[in-house]
This record gives sequence, C-alpha cells and structure tokens, in this order.
Amino acid sequence: MITVDLAQDTVRSLNSRLHQLPADTNERLWRVVNPKGAHALCAGLTLPIEVVIDGHPGYYCAGMNKEATVVVNGHCGVGLAENMMSGEVRVKGNASDAAGATGRGGLLVIEGDAGLRCGISMKGIDIVVKGSIGPMSAFMAQSGNLVVLGDAGEALGDSIYEARLFVRGNVASLGADCIAKQMEAEDRATLAGVLAKAELAGVSVDEFKLYGSARRLYHFHVDNVDSY
Repeated sequence: MITVDLAQDTVRSLNSRLHQLPADTNERLWRVVNPKGAHALCAGLTLPIEVVIDGHPGYYCAGMNKEATVVVNGHCGVGLAENMMSGEVRVKGNASDAAGATGRGGLLVIEGDAGLRCGISMKGIDIVVKGSIGPMSAFMAQSGNLVVLGDAGEALGDSIYEARLFVRGNVASLGADCIAKQMEAEDRATLAGVLAKAELAGVSVDEFKLYGSARRLYHFHVDNVDSY
C-alpha cells in the first residue's frame, strides 16, 4: 500500500500521480491521510485501482470516477462522485448535497445520510443510501437506480424520466410527475441486484416502495401547464 499524507503533499501532486499510472501498474492500493476537506480529491481516476481516504474530503471527491474503487472513512462535501462513469465509491459517513449528480454508471454507496438533490440528473448510476436523503433528490433523474433505506425529503423525483427510486422509509412528498408504482418482477430483480452489489443482500426487497415517472410531462400539454 502506498500512503500519501496531504499534510505534507498536495492534492494536485496526488491526483497527478494517480492519473499518470500506466495501465499495467502494480501500484493498485493507495491510502490518503489528512485530507482536511481538500476539494477534487481522487477526481478523474481511470484505472481499476483502490484508494482509501482516511478523513473528510471536500467538494467533488471521486468525481468522474472510472473503474477505480474509492473508500472514504469519513464524511464528504458537495458533489461526491459527480459524473461517475463506473467503478465503486463507498462513503462510511454522510455526504453533502448533489451526491452522484449526473452519474452515468458504477455504484455509489453512502452508509450515512445524503443531503439535498442526491442523484440529480442521474443517467445510469446505482446509488444506495443507508440513511436518509434530503429534498429534491433524483430531480430530473433519467436512468439508473436510487435505493434509500431511510426516509426521503420533499419533492422526491421531481421531473423524473425513467430512473427507479426505491425507498424503504417515509417520503415527505413527491415532485412533479413522480408517482408510487407497483413493483413488478423486473423491478424486484433490479433492486435485489443493487442491494447485493452494495453488500446488503440480507435486506428484503419487500420492505421498499417503488417510485417513478407518470410520463405526463414528456410532451407539453396545456392541462399540465402548472406542473412545468
């Protein structure tokens, strides 16, 4: 394991080292200590390496992640795993606003709570939050799966497209064009698969409710003008 101490080194230097690793590198296990709220930590990784961050990073940690596994032993700031492509990001604590925003693939697991707009404009990512999520989560979510073991805040799934939202707890309110749906066999299989990937195979799919698009706002209609 290679250890980088950000009390002595810089984020720019660390990210540069990680970006310059060759595809056949044997330096595949990294540990970062003393992040002290640094922004853009481990952003833009493109190789199947593992980075463990001991502490609390700032904004956009593990943004644009591709293939790498990033584990955060702490809490994260705004934009965690923003525009994630693949790989896995796992946070042992809480995440601030816009976690997993515009994510296109991979798995994001937040073991604590997530702030508002979790999964905003998600485009294929799987997000699992063991705690609760804030208001306006999954706003304009296009595809992918958001799984919440706790509660969801106001306006869940506002202007949602085809993403699936699975919530085990209470939902404060649903956003425009988001409705509760009957969970079919395909939905149950999808949820079971995401829970298994998140190492939550012991959690029953029967405990969740499914929410998704009513498909009323795909095309403009004057009767729906107040919802736009």
